[in-house]
Amino acid sequence: VEAHFRLGVNVRHAEEQLRGTIALPHGTGRQQIVAVFAEGEKAREAQEAGAEFVGGEDLVKKVEEGFSDFDVAIATPDMMVAVGRLGRVLGPSGKMPNPKTGSVTFDVARAVQEVKAGKVEFRTDKTALVHVPVGKMSFTPDKLVDNAATLITSVIRAKPAAAKGKYIKGAYISSTMGPGVKVEPGSLHD
Repeated sequence: VEAHFRLGVNVRHAEEQLRGTIALPHGTGRQQIVAVFAEGEKAREAQEAGAEFVGGEDLVKKVEEGFSDFDVAIATPDMMVAVGRLGRVLGPSGKMPNPKTGSVTFDVARAVQEVKAGKVEFRTDKTALVHVPVGKMSFTPDKLVDNAATLITSVIRAKPAAAKGKYIKGAYISSTMGPGVKVEPGSLHD
């Protein structure tokens, strides 16, 4: 199940772009595969926290050669020099570690645990739309409503200061291949 928002922002202006992360109260229902770029003690911490792939230069080389069987990449700041070379590979797929989203940190154990617990990233695409998973069809309606309400609150709070006019022009919830259902953002808070 995904939530979709049509926003009244001009994404051609950097100050009007929306980007953020949120920990959904009931997770997404999907197991995230995590790759951590770290060495030494931080690599051990990441492995203990449950990261599937952990490495330094060796993992960077593997990704350069085409490896991309992971959903989220996390890196320590000292590894960003090497990870920066992967911008062309990880950037287009949205996997590039970014300090703004908390995926570039020395606290890799906490970052891995947050991702495994249901932390998702939201951002506007080039047409001012936001698409975010909020759960699975097998979730109870209460869990889906909680996740959607938390997401809507976060999108409203993340409103860019430069945005003018009506902010949320439309909000919809849909299953992956199902029709969208219009949602009044205020109705989930009642």
